[in-house]
Amino acid sequence: MQKFSAVVIEKNESGQSVSVQSLEESELPHGDVQIQVDYSSLNYKDALAITGSSPIVRTFPMVPGIDLAGTVVESSHPDWSSGDRAVLNGWGVGEKHWGGFAQRARIQGDWLIPLPSEFTSHQAMAIGTAGYTASLCVQALLDGGVRPDQGEVLVTGATGGVGSVAIALLTKAGFSVAASTGKNSEAPYLEQLGATTIVDRAELSEKGKPLQKERWAGVVDSVGSHTLVNACAQARYGGAVAACGLAQGMDFPASVAPFILRGVSLLGIDSVMAPKERRITAWERLARDLNPEALESIAHEVSLADSITAAGQLMDGTVRGRIVVDVNR
Repeated sequence: MQKFSAVVIEKNESGQSVSVQSLEESELPHGDVQIQVDYSSLNYKDALAITGSSPIVRTFPMVPGIDLAGTVVESSHPDWSSGDRAVLNGWGVGEKHWGGFAQRARIQGDWLIPLPSEFTSHQAMAIGTAGYTASLCVQALLDGGVRPDQGEVLVTGATGGVGSVAIALLTKAGFSVAASTGKNSEAPYLEQLGATTIVDRAELSEKGKPLQKERWAGVVDSVGSHTLVNACAQARYGGAVAACGLAQGMDFPASVAPFILRGVSLLGIDSVMAPKERRITAWERLARDLNPEALESIAHEVSLADSITAAGQLMDGTVRGRIVVDVNR
């Protein structure tokens, strides 16, 4: 029986524990496609699961990792054959179904999409759910009528995974991008991605007036709470705000004023259960518009064992950009 390594989250009466374990393929959950995983990535949700900071994991034991990229080794699904290259984001993987922090995964073929030929599996995981979500946000703004000649687009949480990729994609699409961060030392990094204005996070993170000076044609927000409220209050007439995260909080202590007096649209972005067609469109944009050189500056790599420590660092806010997990070292 072939064995493989995986990060395993367990929970008992004394609490939660996380370790790297050697498992047998017979222990894999049900599914019609088995994947030899090359890389996964460490997302905020993975960090919440590994540190136990939030009840992300629904069943134990659980292999975390909401992303994976690799090669099909077994399949009874009509769309997938041995040797196919594939990528997966979300669908409850790493929460309800064993995820990508393992050398092997067995999942549903309907959850997979083809790995774009423009990317290696490492590059796909440098993008991961964060980059895929950023692409969903950019598409939502465009579908909402936001155009480059209408003014700057604000990206909050700019040094994070969603923010970093959103800056790169928006810049490629012709937008002027303002990046909000609490890390002044990261201004050169954000300007390298394409940001032309750096906004101090403190300007947005405290309670503000229901309507403020109109500044932004569009917003990509991964922060939530007062930051999202202020972003809406500063949106221009007819602007759109794509909300996809809750780094500051899940609350939304807002007024309806921006929506009924300025016609601002608040666009909710869900990456976990997004339809397959929307996922493919998002990855097509990433393949077309994301500069591979930008990926090199956005991402760094950790081993399977080091992903546990990196999860704590991500929760502490000391991580910039994306973390790729090499599950084979």
